[in-house]
Amino acid sequence: MSDEAILVTGAAGFIGFHLARQLLADGRHVVGLDNLNSYYDPALKQSRLGILREHSRFSFVQMDLADRSSISRLFAKHRFPAVIHLAAQAGVRHSIDYPHAYADANLVAFLNVLEGCRHHECRHLVYASSSSVYGANTKLPFSVDDKTDRPISFYAATKRANELMAYSYSHLYRLPVTGLRFFTIYGPWGRPDMAIFLFAKSIVEGTPIRLFNHGKMRRDFTHIEDVTRVVLRLVDLIPKDAGRAGDAPSRIYNVGNQRPEELLHVVALLEKELGREAVKDMLPMQPGDVMETYADIGDLMRDVSFKPQTSIEDGIRDFVAWYRGHYNV
Repeated sequence: MSDEAILVTGAAGFIGFHLARQLLADGRHVVGLDNLNSYYDPALKQSRLGILREHSRFSFVQMDLADRSSISRLFAKHRFPAVIHLAAQAGVRHSIDYPHAYADANLVAFLNVLEGCRHHECRHLVYASSSSVYGANTKLPFSVDDKTDRPISFYAATKRANELMAYSYSHLYRLPVTGLRFFTIYGPWGRPDMAIFLFAKSIVEGTPIRLFNHGKMRRDFTHIEDVTRVVLRLVDLIPKDAGRAGDAPSRIYNVGNQRPEELLHVVALLEKELGREAVKDMLPMQPGDVMETYADIGDLMRDVSFKPQTSIEDGIRDFVAWYRGHYNV
């Protein structure tokens, strides 16, 4: 493998950790960047980072992507051949209360990444978008060809803005870019603010689970191992520049399981694996939420032969095994 290092932003985060670990296992060199903020328990981030630091081919940089001069120096030093940009301020509901944090972390930071890639000969930028860009779309499954001009949360607006920013840089500077619209990723080492983690914690502690729309919500839950497999294939699949007017070496894919699950079913699986009954607090819909997400992944199946392999039953079992071990439950 080449000694050139791939940059993974958000490396101490859930998806970034898994991707960096697999890149290292594949013999690649990785520079992991994270600002280690306190949006959720930094101890979990440090635990992930501790595992990555066991690899001699891994180096860590604690840095804020919104710091333009520091990011510029980092790109000039390493001249990364590929960048996997996963760092972002996450959370739909959180964006309603703290919009400025999203402007800094999702817009300014992404511009700095684009500039770094542009000026230092990056050959491929892979970046995280979100299924939230589909807004209140009722046409199912969600297709990358659907209109996405009506985001219903500021978080979703920032992720759609990232797609437009990436396309403009791809068009202007012929920068190859691949955007990934992630659909409800879960699994070991997951984020504590995500539904499955929250539900498991509440079941263990005997506190009420908050089920919005009375649990009648469906999500395209996607296991982290499926996500890692497909992203690593896409890193080496560099979009081509067709050379025609208006074209750009730019792609967007849905990354989902292609099978929505009702939240009440997911809770029942967690109850079974944890051997305890959940206390359910049935609530109305929340602002910024959508009833159902469902990914059309036909493009992924065509381009990289992607087929999700983890059922929700196996995925929940996998997550609970990790949760029990990590938190001594």
